[in-house]
Amino acid sequence: MPSDVASLKAFIEREIVTLRADVRKGTDAAAPGPGGGDGSPPGDTLLPAGPGAREGKQCPCGQGHGTRHSCVDAGEDHDPWRCLCSTLPAIPVSAALLTPLRDGSGTVTDFVISAGNHIRSTEWLQSPDQQAGQRFFEVARPGATGTGLLSAFRDVLATGRSLDGLVVDYTEERYGRLRRVQLVHYAASCGDRVLTTWRPVRSQAELLTIDAQHLASMGWGWWDLLSGGVSWSEGLQRIFRTDPALPWSLLELCDHLVQADVGPFGEFIASVLAGEEPAWTRIRFLVLGEVRTVDLLGRPVAGTDGRPWAVQIVARDLTPQMRSRRRLVEKQVETEQLRQQAAAEQHVAAVLREALLPTYSEGLAELGLTAAAAYLPAEPDAAVGGDWYKCRPLPSGRALVAIGDASGHGLDAVARMAQQRYAMAGLAHSGASAGEVATWLNELVCSDATPSTATMSVGHIDDDRVFRWTCAGHPAPLLLRGGHAFALPTDHRGPLLGVLPGHAYETAEFPLEQGDVLLLYTDGVVERRGQDITEGIAALTRALAASSGRPPQQIIDRLTEEYERTVHDDDACLLAVRID
Repeated sequence: MPSDVASLKAFIEREIVTLRADVRKGTDAAAPGPGGGDGSPPGDTLLPAGPGAREGKQCPCGQGHGTRHSCVDAGEDHDPWRCLCSTLPAIPVSAALLTPLRDGSGTVTDFVISAGNHIRSTEWLQSPDQQAGQRFFEVARPGATGTGLLSAFRDVLATGRSLDGLVVDYTEERYGRLRRVQLVHYAASCGDRVLTTWRPVRSQAELLTIDAQHLASMGWGWWDLLSGGVSWSEGLQRIFRTDPALPWSLLELCDHLVQADVGPFGEFIASVLAGEEPAWTRIRFLVLGEVRTVDLLGRPVAGTDGRPWAVQIVARDLTPQMRSRRRLVEKQVETEQLRQQAAAEQHVAAVLREALLPTYSEGLAELGLTAAAAYLPAEPDAAVGGDWYKCRPLPSGRALVAIGDASGHGLDAVARMAQQRYAMAGLAHSGASAGEVATWLNELVCSDATPSTATMSVGHIDDDRVFRWTCAGHPAPLLLRGGHAFALPTDHRGPLLGVLPGHAYETAEFPLEQGDVLLLYTDGVVERRGQDITEGIAALTRALAASSGRPPQQIIDRLTEEYERTVHDDDACLLAVRID
């Protein structure tokens, strides 16, 4: 089969030329001789045998025939066989011969139906022959008053110019029910009368067919190979975005093929022309810059000689489905890429968590402390965010206890968290107080080019069992003592890190006793959507009090279970330190 458009069009043209030549040859062979086709001598005209041949066949002008109309101008010399009304039954749409009614000034006020045929334009309107003798606008068609039809008929009489299609919304009340139909009227003058025809703009069946084509994205076309005539349904016009008056020929259809589908379309046309029935294929066309995918079902219309003289093709537009399928594939690819990216980030974050958030150091036991910690992601698949903790002995013999929360989520938050945590640890090793550590860390966060903030609580537990700590916008630690839990005083609390450059944070002291448990936490533990944070802190305080007498790890496990029972929007950390 041809693999390019030019060759394909040449193939189709050859097939059509061959077909027409064969048909012409057969037609010339069957042509009649010099006489008439029935063998009569040339020039003879078949006429009725004479007046007797008309006997019993009276004119439909009220002269017999039993038809219900009258011919108002019929007189004694009336020849029923030459009367225009006798031709009305041959008209396939509603037709009537109208005689004008004039007032004293000669103005046409209405028309009388002189004769009509039996065609009903819709099921609820009477046929014109049943309304013969009635006034058209006053009695037969009262719903046409005010539609401009009377004026149009007057113009036809006055000018002799025909009325070529006037669409009228005809409304009439019958038996208490309103009915409407769109009718298109045609009219021409016949002497002093008007011959008019009308039909529905679209029948109900046509409207349903159009709707069905639209809903199913279907259409069909007819290509007459002998005459070259082409007829398309509205559905096919919609698929190919064509002018209703200019449907494409088979050759024009070829011009819009996607290059890769030229061969398959050629095979399809060849199978149809060869009489294979039915032929099916899926073809892509380029229509107004858009690729449209269409299923084609073809059938030849063959004569008694078996030669196809016309082609019928039914098309179904799959473009919306194909577009949705492409979007689905793109979304699947995008989703897979995001999944792989998330998996990579989770892996990196998991490694960072192990490196940055280790369990408490065993060296704490030498200082008489027992600690336990937990990182609580808001989502099960999340590895780590901006929350962090630190609990370890310092070279000075003190224990560093700290917890913080860098703003943001994902790897960016992890990077800021790592920066702040390591900076805090380095500053703590210098022997500085908790307030000095917070002050220096605040300057570091303020100088960061990336606008960010953080919260932090940091302190030292010295060998005198005093907790010397400071707070930068962070929730105060809770203390569990003797079955009761409460928050440490925060009169010295300072602003978030990264908000006020040069701010000097203060250090507060709180004496500890044997058996006390300090609980440090980030705000993700106590924040709930639609709930004040103070309610969350109160709930955590009660849960801590209910854990009295338990070792730090069991306390952390119990609080973790409480956290996981509810929905959270933020990650969280917990750090519990017991004074042994």
